[in-house]
Amino acid sequence: MGKFSRLGNDLYSGQKSIDFVGRRWLWYAISAVIVLVAVGGLVVKGINYGIEFTGGAEYRVSLPADQVTQDTADELRQAVAGTGIDNASSPVVTTSGNEAILVQTEPLSDDESADVGQVILDTTGAADDDLSQSEIGASWGQEVAERALLGLSVFLVLVVLFIWAYFRQWKMSLAAIVALAHDVIITVGIYALSGFEVSPATVTGLLTILGFSLYDTVVVFDKVRENTADLRSSRQTYAEAANLAVNQTLVRSINTSIVALIPVGCILYVGVVQLGTGSLKDLALALFVGMAAGVYSSVFIATPLLAHLKSRESEVVLAEKRAKARRRAMADRYAAVPAFTEDMPVVAEPADDSGQSAAPPGGSPTATPARAPEASGRGRVAPAPQRPVQKSAASGRQQPSRRPRSKRGRK
Repeated sequence: MGKFSRLGNDLYSGQKSIDFVGRRWLWYAISAVIVLVAVGGLVVKGINYGIEFTGGAEYRVSLPADQVTQDTADELRQAVAGTGIDNASSPVVTTSGNEAILVQTEPLSDDESADVGQVILDTTGAADDDLSQSEIGASWGQEVAERALLGLSVFLVLVVLFIWAYFRQWKMSLAAIVALAHDVIITVGIYALSGFEVSPATVTGLLTILGFSLYDTVVVFDKVRENTADLRSSRQTYAEAANLAVNQTLVRSINTSIVALIPVGCILYVGVVQLGTGSLKDLALALFVGMAAGVYSSVFIATPLLAHLKSRESEVVLAEKRAKARRRAMADRYAAVPAFTEDMPVVAEPADDSGQSAAPPGGSPTATPARAPEASGRGRVAPAPQRPVQKSAASGRQQPSRRPRSKRGRK
């Protein structure tokens, strides 16, 4: 068995434990710093919306299949960006199947549009009939944003209802919503700080990470409910049982997160390094950041916040008092035995044969208190007879004896 497997077994059995709940203020502080950095990026740099949201111009140039390659797309991107036009300084160039290449820029004037079109023709060597231009309006992007917000609102309402119906605790719903908001803010802040464009693929990625984060949180909460089902008979407080649940699901969360992040990271690398632009990197960045933030919030935010919200409930408070009293009693079992001091009160010594206890120095003998009668039938004390013992009428009868069947009836 490997070290990681042994660590998982020790965490599950409680032999080793990481104090996630007890150090919740540390995790709150770290999360607050991360969220403040993300919000600062939103305020200072803002979100870089794609042309689907802001509108712009799209050029489609039809080329032979052997020219519709990523190398040609990279040449077009550099050529269009080198025109010196501000709105064309960061074009989005992608291949469209094996037939054409798409070039998208911000809104351009007629003269600027003509210059960009001529650069595309000169770079690819295509004819005028192979180039088509269309305008992308911002209304479609606004509609996508409105639908995304509507879907997010419906999702959050359903999350609250589902968790409340499954766990019967509204505090779990509140903790899960806080964790989801934490993940979304961090993901959007990373987009602002990195300068990545927000496209419809980004919206799809955001909605996807909400489900991933919720899944991990529900798994941890289910283990919390199992560990805290009967606090009265258990020897743990609610915080200790919740912390044990996080430790028991920690290895599972790490394994599933690594398995999910590896392919997403590969997609992100291909989209950023190999392709350079496009909706693929937008989707991959949202998934990568959101999944990592979802694991963090499920372990360090959701469960500690749940234990914090439950800390004032009467049952939880009583369980903590019982646990503290039990620890004090188990700390030193002989703590109640008094130590000898010179001013201790004098007590009676064991009695001698005359029934009198030995007199303490300078004192008079004291009578030994009468011993309480023991219960009848217990120990070696025989019960008192109710009447004189008489001869039984059945004493002269022959008593039965066990004999083999072959000798029964014979004398």
